[in-house]
Amino acid sequence: MRPLRICVIASSRFPIAEPFAGGLEAHTAALVTELRRRGHHIDLFAAPGSSPELGAHTLPVAPFSSSPTARADLAAPPETWMAEHHAYLDLMLSLQHDSRVGPAGGSRRYDLVHNNSLHHLPIAMSAALDVPVVTTLHTPPVPWLESAVALARDNCRFIAVSEATAAQWRPVVDARVVHNGVDPARWPVGPGGPRAVWSGRLVPEKAPHQALLAARRAGMPLDLVGPVGDPAYVEALVRPLLDDPAGSSTGPDACYRYLGHLGQRELARTVGGACVAVLTPAWEEPFGLVAVEALSTGTPVAAFARGALPEILTPTTGRLAVPDDPASLATAMRDAAGLDRAGVRAGAAAFGLPAMVDAYERLYAEAVGQMEGVA
Repeated sequence: MRPLRICVIASSRFPIAEPFAGGLEAHTAALVTELRRRGHHIDLFAAPGSSPELGAHTLPVAPFSSSPTARADLAAPPETWMAEHHAYLDLMLSLQHDSRVGPAGGSRRYDLVHNNSLHHLPIAMSAALDVPVVTTLHTPPVPWLESAVALARDNCRFIAVSEATAAQWRPVVDARVVHNGVDPARWPVGPGGPRAVWSGRLVPEKAPHQALLAARRAGMPLDLVGPVGDPAYVEALVRPLLDDPAGSSTGPDACYRYLGHLGQRELARTVGGACVAVLTPAWEEPFGLVAVEALSTGTPVAAFARGALPEILTPTTGRLAVPDDPASLATAMRDAAGLDRAGVRAGAAAFGLPAMVDAYERLYAEAVGQMEGVA
């Protein structure tokens, strides 16, 4: 396809920079990098602090402090919500102007807008743009996004990151499924080892304490890796299960350790050096990028059978467990650890970055072609 000028809108919550706060940020960085490698012109709008290597334009999430009178309103939204709202509103108004510059005033700035954020305004205001707007649905339906979809018009197309997510959205909108992908060069095959690994944000919906409970049942040492997203949860349910609840327990002889928030290369080495990667979602996981990252390194996966994980794992790449059941997960961990690592790596090919971006390019071409045909 011909090179396109694409505006990519990222989340304003966390910067697109390593170590990534989560799968959404890693996905955005990989998508932008690969699209540029293929010759597309990409302008990324992202949270303050995003990596200079990505050349991101900072979303103007300016601090907002309401007046004492406004704060007295019991129905007033949080000030962080207001700051985000105004940042996206400013961006969408700017895109509205840029998309409506006609032939007499020069060319449009972009051929297409790809909304990769979790905010409602890029969808709600998409009808104001004279270019296609592609939105990736990274979450199950939530009220703000549902209400925004009701305002979408013919220039909008929607992508779900899994069949499970598409099914959740089907009562609201039909979405094409494009599975997330990882760059195999950034997740090389590892040697494996005696330890299990759990990676992700340490928050209740990811339930890392369940991985620790299962590892103890399985008699298997385990490393936790990732940012602490909910300190109260970690203090109450995670640290008591570590070898040293008062510290991070990073010593080589510790069975149950927290290694902190690692950069991508160190994380890839840690995951590739594990015998099994463990996923313990307490909600319907929309995709589970950490599962594909592990598979790419040759490390098999043991996971609760929730959300998209049954789509990702096969008998040659991992084992599924009964949700919220540490005993079932312990069995899955032992079984998965015995899988052939070469077969696991081969199973990751379906979730590679090239396959994902190929699918996005096909949808971009359809959307742009349709708009140009209408024009």
